[in-house]
Amino acid sequence: MSDEEETQPTDDQKIEIAKWFLLNAPAGEIQYIAKDMKAVLQDETLYTTAAAVAFPLYNKSHMICLDFPDRSGEVMVTPFSEISENEYLDPRTAQVAVVDHVNQVCRRARPANDEELPTPYIEEYRYALDIEVTKYVSEAYPKGICSVYCVNGKDVEEPGLDFELVVVISAARLSPQNFCNGSWRSIWNVEFKDEAQFVEVRGTLQVGAHYFEEGNVQLDAKHECKDSTMLMSPEDCAHSVTTIIRHHETEYLNSLQTSYSKLPDATFKDLRRKLPVTRTLFPWHNTMQFSLRRDIQKSLGLEK
Repeated sequence: MSDEEETQPTDDQKIEIAKWFLLNAPAGEIQYIAKDMKAVLQDETLYTTAAAVAFPLYNKSHMICLDFPDRSGEVMVTPFSEISENEYLDPRTAQVAVVDHVNQVCRRARPANDEELPTPYIEEYRYALDIEVTKYVSEAYPKGICSVYCVNGKDVEEPGLDFELVVVISAARLSPQNFCNGSWRSIWNVEFKDEAQFVEVRGTLQVGAHYFEEGNVQLDAKHECKDSTMLMSPEDCAHSVTTIIRHHETEYLNSLQTSYSKLPDATFKDLRRKLPVTRTLFPWHNTMQFSLRRDIQKSLGLEK
């Protein structure tokens, strides 16, 4: 057996490698990666196996948005809207979308069952928060989308028990023709604690960017924060929670802008070596004393 045959990866290893590349594709670029994976693998079975696992995970982590076939609304593909392997709830229209993950399209929709929806009491809070967050997202993110889901306590019918809502916000700016893509994703867990009359808000913010003109530069920044407010009426709670979200997201965006504005004058200079390994400054005023050609001739004994 030749060395080349011995070092060939197994089919399982090829699948794992393909999954890794697909899962780590920047925002909006997984279909390009998939096309390349097909060409590299040259095996439809291996590609299909890898794609069947990677695409659902990628779609949920990037919280992609798909139109219903009849254009009656949109559904966000997230871990919080997932009902079954290929079914995702849109609480605004009370519809469940059947999603084709690999092609990233909604194939059909059906009305949501009563057990898949929160009670009228919880829906009051969910709906009020959805209204306020939608207003905020339309102002802050020109191409942003959002949704609000009940992830705990959707069967609560009256005050006295705790429940939890999740706000998801996703925005992407894709410009592959200009060699750059970027995305914003934020997840806000909102826990309503009835006994303490207290609402705890925990946020995870993630920013991704990819610039690939004559190179490959990527940004993947993540930030976590928490805050709280008092438990009030649905409308007052919605306003207060949205104010908290607005404050923390604006603060984080400003901190990113400040950090990157200092890159040329501070960070990049700090990355440079103060002195070369010889511990002496390079004599830029008299570079003629150095000659690569002369050094090579000397080392080869070719000097005249």
